[in-house]
Amino acid sequence: MPLTDEISTQKAQKARLNDFDPEVRRDALDALNAATLRGDIELPASRPWFNLHCHSFFSYNGYGMSPSALAWMAKTLGLELVGLVDFDVLDGLDEFLAAGQTLGIKTCVSVESRVYVPEFSRRVINSPGEPGISYHMGVGFSRPSFDGKAQVFLNNMRRRAAERNRELVDRVTPFLSPLDFDYTRDVEPLTPRGNATERHICQAYAERAAKQFATPDALRAFWTEKLGPLPESVDLPDGAVLQGLIRAKTMKQGGVGYVQPGEGSFPELAEMNRFVLATGALPTLTWLDGTSDGEQALEELAATAAATGAVALNIIPDRNFTAGQADRKLENLYEVVALARRLHWPVVIGTEMNSPGLKQVDDLDSVELAPVRDDFYRGAHIVYGHSVLLRQAGLGYLSEWAKRRFERPAEKNDFYEQLGRQLDPKNESCLSGANEQTSPKEILAFAK
Repeated sequence: MPLTDEISTQKAQKARLNDFDPEVRRDALDALNAATLRGDIELPASRPWFNLHCHSFFSYNGYGMSPSALAWMAKTLGLELVGLVDFDVLDGLDEFLAAGQTLGIKTCVSVESRVYVPEFSRRVINSPGEPGISYHMGVGFSRPSFDGKAQVFLNNMRRRAAERNRELVDRVTPFLSPLDFDYTRDVEPLTPRGNATERHICQAYAERAAKQFATPDALRAFWTEKLGPLPESVDLPDGAVLQGLIRAKTMKQGGVGYVQPGEGSFPELAEMNRFVLATGALPTLTWLDGTSDGEQALEELAATAAATGAVALNIIPDRNFTAGQADRKLENLYEVVALARRLHWPVVIGTEMNSPGLKQVDDLDSVELAPVRDDFYRGAHIVYGHSVLLRQAGLGYLSEWAKRRFERPAEKNDFYEQLGRQLDPKNESCLSGANEQTSPKEILAFAK
C-alpha cells in the first residue's frame, strides 16, 4: 500500500476508535495494533509515566475519546499505566481492560461521583461553594455489574444523575427561550449510553442554537442577550469557550439553573463507601488543592473518610502547582502526600481530560512533581496489582485473604506494588489459579 494511503487508513482507524458502535471501536483498535506489529506505525518505548484518571465519552471526555481511544493514546505516549474514570457508571470497564491487554498497557478502572459528608456540612471540601459536598471515588473495579445492593446503588447513581440533568434543563431552557430544545433529542445522543453531564448539556445548547439561529449575526445576538457581552475569544457557533460561558452563566452559582446542593442531593459518604467496599474496590478520598475550609482540616477530613472505609487518595496534580512557583498550593500538595505516607494510603493521580485543553499526562519529571513522583508511581502499581488480582482470583487489596496474609499496611503495599511492577498486561491470566491458600510469595512467582 502506498505510504499516503497507509497514513490515510491509520487516520481513519483512529477516528473510528471514537465511534459509538463498540464493534467499530474494537475493529479499529485491532487494525491499529496490527499495524504496530507489522512496523507500519512506530511507537515510543514504554516509560514509567502514567495517567490513572481519564474520563471517557461514557461520561465526558474533552476530546470525545472512548475507552479504546484512551488506551491507544497511552500506547502512543509510551505510558506504562492508564486508568479509566467515569462519573456514575462503569460502562467502559470491559472495553478498557480488553484494550489494555491487546496493546500491552497496564490498566485499572474507577468510578467518580459526588457525596454528602455530614461532618463537613458547614465547610466547603472540594466542590467549590458547596458546603458538605465532595467528589469521591472507588478505585480498581474488576467488573461492570454486581449482585444485590451494590448493583442497586450503581443503578441509582445513573438514575439520579439523569434526574438532576433533566431538572437542570427544566430550569435553564425557559431562560433560553425561544430556543427549541429537547433533552431526549438534543442531549442523550451525545453519549453512547445516555449518561450525560452538564458539559453535554452545554454542548447540546450550543449546537441547537447554531442550527436555529443560522446566521452569525443572529447567533451572536441571541447569546449576547442571554449571556451578556461575549469575549473576543468566544468560538461561535458552538466551541468550547462558548460552552464554558453557557455553563458558568446558567448552571453555576448565580445562574438560573443552579440549586444549592445539600443533604439529600447526593448519597452520603458512608453509603458510597459501602458500595465500593462491597465490590472489592478501594474507597478513595479525592483532593482538590487544600485551599478550602474543609481541606485545610486535612487530618479531620482523612479521618472522616477512613472511618467509613477510605484507604486511598486521589490527586489531580496539575491543579496543585504553577510551574516555576513555589506557592501555598504546592506546599499543600506535599502535605497531603506526606499524610498519605503516614496512613499508608496509595496515591492515585491523573489529569481528568474531562474538559478541552487538559493534559494527556502529567509531567512527572517537573521540578514541582519530582519530590512526590515515587509516591505516585508506587500508588499506580499498587492499584494495578490489586485490580488484576481481584479480577483474576478475588484476592484484592481489601480481601479477607489480604487481611490474613499481611499484618502491617506497609507490608501489604509492598506486595501489591511488586505484583503491579512484575505483571505483564498481556498475561494477567497467570494469576487465575491463585486462591485463598496461595501465598503472596507464590503469587509473585506466578507473575514473573
